[in-house]
Amino acid sequence: MVRGEKPRIVYWLDNSLYLNITNRCSNRCWFCIRNFKTGVGGFNLKLEREPTIDEVKAELEEALGLRRWSEVVFCGFGESTARLDVLLEVARWIRERCDGSIPIRVDTNGHGYVLNKGRNVAEELHDAGVRSVSVSLNGHDEESYAENCRPEFSGGFAAVLDFVKKAKKAGLDVEVSAVRMPEVNMEKVKAVAESLCVPLRIRDYIPCFW
Repeated sequence: MVRGEKPRIVYWLDNSLYLNITNRCSNRCWFCIRNFKTGVGGFNLKLEREPTIDEVKAELEEALGLRRWSEVVFCGFGESTARLDVLLEVARWIRERCDGSIPIRVDTNGHGYVLNKGRNVAEELHDAGVRSVSVSLNGHDEESYAENCRPEFSGGFAAVLDFVKKAKKAGLDVEVSAVRMPEVNMEKVKAVAESLCVPLRIRDYIPCFW
């Protein structure tokens, strides 16, 4: 059950602090939790509007004082690289505010270069203080990826592979993740991860009950 409160920019699960800076996403994954629920961990993540940088910083400043967090993760009900400049400025602020003591991660669908044409996205993330990225890969080729993730443009699978390669080259720690469900051939996804020389993290599917 989600708390009866305003939508949250900052929320937490266990000892990780998460940032929900947008609800926009270039995928329409049929299995995405936001299709069925308004939040996770008791937090409402359905934004009424996109927060300003100052609003993100203010809510983050309050949360940073609650406890010693193990990491800060850009991950919410949307694709954070859709607001790349906001992501970068907030990441720089976290790095300065915490003297680089808290690792910063971005969970992404890997469409950053498509959403920000002409930008060196991975290098910019690294320079802003991001140290790792977890890239969703719920398919092993263009056809399976399109069926599961329903990207709003063609070539979504190739875009993800390109992002992974560029993220590695930029010096980021990279993993790919996939949801365990019948529609994802995990052995073939594992083979793709191995071909990219990155680890695969398998996530459990969260079923929805009515």
